[in-house]
Amino acid sequence: MLSLPNLLTLSRILAVPLLAGLLWWPHWQTGYLIAFALYCLMGITDYFDGYLARAQGTVSKLGQFLDPIADKIMVAAVLLVLAAQGVLTGPYVGDMHVIAGLVILIREIAVSGLREFLGPLRVSVPVSRLAKWKTTFQMVALGALILGRATPWWTVSAFGIEMNFPHTVGLVTLWAAAVLTVITGWDYLRVGLKHMD
Repeated sequence: MLSLPNLLTLSRILAVPLLAGLLWWPHWQTGYLIAFALYCLMGITDYFDGYLARAQGTVSKLGQFLDPIADKIMVAAVLLVLAAQGVLTGPYVGDMHVIAGLVILIREIAVSGLREFLGPLRVSVPVSRLAKWKTTFQMVALGALILGRATPWWTVSAFGIEMNFPHTVGLVTLWAAAVLTVITGWDYLRVGLKHMD
């Protein structure tokens, strides 16, 4: 049961409190740099646990259960800490970037509930290509937001405003992920509605 892929998944879950702790002090550049390295390592294990499970033919029910949970826990923890520490702010709209994070969290909870509802009906909700793009934008966004706090000197000037380059990339991709979140969430909901009385 505790195969290497499952151990990698569990390591991601166990690393979330450490990641959240490192992000708690937004002015601690070294902490954010360590957090960025840890976040990248967690992303690598996310890739390899699935790859190894398929390559070794060890895809397990435990792995299928834990893998999406590990991803959601990590995303939710990072979004909540970044929002709490005022990192989700930017030019023009201030802290309204929190709304993009909120949209992502609502969709994750709704889709999880939908999958739980459809499970006993033996209706699968396959991951669409658009949903994979959403995940990619989301992961890039969170990594860039973390990196932005680790590298405050990495600034660019655009439209007369000085802005941190990774942070700006993070905010833009966070909104892109939020838009795709709404689109893919609606697609999943339409599938679910067909099986509701």
